[in-house]
Amino acid sequence: MINVDEGEKRVWRSMRDGPWPVVHTGGELERAEAEWLHTNGSGAYAMSTVALMHTRRHHGLFVAPLDPPHERYVILSHADVRVEAEGRVHRLATHQFPGLLPTPGYRQLESFAQDPLPRWIYRLGQSRFERSLCLVRGHNTLVLSFHWYGRRPARLEVRPLLPLRRADELMTEHGGMVQTATMRQNEVEIQPLPQLPPVSFRHDGIFVGSPDWWRRFEYLDDRESRKDFQEDIWTPGNFDLRLEPDKTTYLLVSLGGLPDRDPAELMEETREQLLSSDPGPEHADVVRALWVSADQFCADACEHPVVLAGYPYFGVRTRDALVALPGLTLVRGRVDEAKRVLSTLLAMQRSGLLPEELGGSGTRRARPSPDATLWLFEAARELVARTGTQDEFVRTLLYPALRRAFVRVMSKRHRLIWLSAEGLVANGSEQAAMTWMDAQVDGQPATPRAGLAVEHQALWGRGTETLSALAAALGDDKIARAARFASDAVRAAFPGRFWCNETEYPFDCLSEERDTADAWADPSIRPNAVVALAVDPALFARWQGAAIVRRARDELVTLRGLRTLSARDPNYRGHYEGRADERGGSFHQGTAWPHLFGAFARAALALSPDDFELREDLRQAILDALDGPVLGQVAQIGDGDEPHRPRGCPAQAWSVAELLRTLVVELEL
Repeated sequence: MINVDEGEKRVWRSMRDGPWPVVHTGGELERAEAEWLHTNGSGAYAMSTVALMHTRRHHGLFVAPLDPPHERYVILSHADVRVEAEGRVHRLATHQFPGLLPTPGYRQLESFAQDPLPRWIYRLGQSRFERSLCLVRGHNTLVLSFHWYGRRPARLEVRPLLPLRRADELMTEHGGMVQTATMRQNEVEIQPLPQLPPVSFRHDGIFVGSPDWWRRFEYLDDRESRKDFQEDIWTPGNFDLRLEPDKTTYLLVSLGGLPDRDPAELMEETREQLLSSDPGPEHADVVRALWVSADQFCADACEHPVVLAGYPYFGVRTRDALVALPGLTLVRGRVDEAKRVLSTLLAMQRSGLLPEELGGSGTRRARPSPDATLWLFEAARELVARTGTQDEFVRTLLYPALRRAFVRVMSKRHRLIWLSAEGLVANGSEQAAMTWMDAQVDGQPATPRAGLAVEHQALWGRGTETLSALAAALGDDKIARAARFASDAVRAAFPGRFWCNETEYPFDCLSEERDTADAWADPSIRPNAVVALAVDPALFARWQGAAIVRRARDELVTLRGLRTLSARDPNYRGHYEGRADERGGSFHQGTAWPHLFGAFARAALALSPDDFELREDLRQAILDALDGPVLGQVAQIGDGDEPHRPRGCPAQAWSVAELLRTLVVELEL
């Protein structure tokens, strides 16, 4: 039985129609604290709480990449709304300022739905008012819509608040804003900062220029984890618009030039595209929810398609992309999209190794990542299983990249990754962790794992087996033989080095040396052995696999994911909180990771495919993992201890991908 202690539940899950989240707030702020996320397929996003009260510096209604999908800037933080109707003024903004209760706009909010566009419904006296937004796919353009259900016309005032700064920074009032505007019929163009493109607006009303600063917005989530959490935001003025009964008014915001398209058409096109991502009612609701959530990480509407690792913090992390690729694309039948993402990653291969991450055109080249390079073999195995060995992409791009990676690992030219005398794969660096447990404190790995890591042996053993079969099919007999020899060698050497009789569990990592004074072995109970069992079961006898699954169920599995360290270990830390250095020290010392459910499910169900109780426990655990900060999304991590609060990046690609793959492939839902 999986130990999934009951934690806090959000209210949205039982209130949705299919995959689309719905929250009935009824004017209560607590019900409006959940976050929502909307993206455009090229790196732009809109994100906030249901109340539209930002709690992170990364929140905003229009966060645009200057070099899609990289270099994101918060262009439009808020579009504050005031409605004058039937002799009353309704201010709908909700903000947090120092020493005060939040401004009360949320009290008039009845409900929020993302079906599929974010949409808010307010009760204003006897009338209803609806606002919605959409980001235009592949373009740095935002459409805001306002629909009035009153019996008489009303007046709408929209005030844009523009911080115009990088998404991970904060703005402080300064005198450098250029407070001029270029006016055309129903259009306004401003360029307050010369280093950024102009911000353009299209409207059906009157623009009233009144540049000013609004000061000391507070971001409550940042207040818990950062030293700086207050911001000043500039506004160029406000738009006065007329609301007609049962009609929609639009405001377009664009970075650079405005599209020559009708806003209603742009919104409908976006709506149709998002609706098409729903696999349909023949699938379970949880599958549909994760299926549509997966789209938000696929930046395939830009020149070089990629997988974005998470919102709102992360960019393109190569390892994350490769782990997530099967669940985000292949499970959903998007083989061509997987090829395009791999093409982007493979173009960055240098000396056989993939980089740790991909940045924009002006960024410094990232350091090479042995870990990501090993995961390339696993992603390739998944792809080739669907395309066959004679696919053109496999023959001309993927196989040569795998061959280069294989030759690089077999070489001893550099000391990032190499083979031991026994044929085990080793990694080492004094400055950085070379495995996925790569958190750092003061520039040093918080969880040092240099040497022989257990999951690396599985990735190498299974990866070289994949390469051998592919090389043989393509007529490259020399590589086929060499790769088969490498696979046999690691599988022969592994049992004698990694099994720990005292714990009845594999060592997590070892020194390359054995039987010397410098030899060492780490017997910590971590989930990496579960990953190894899922990737290459041939490394283990059946009884060993059963022992790994049993101990993982007893000591690692929680309702939020698998702990990164057993709770019985003296170094275990059950909560991820505090400032950056404190969080870094606990990142892999007990935090629970939802994406590891995928490896656990594959390993456990391979041993017990007919275990109905296990299947039901996994399904329920995945449902619980969906109750994170962002509606319909899965967080990066959770506390190892009850109530297993979600932590870290609130919407993580590989969390969504691995849970979706588990539901569709392993649980066949």
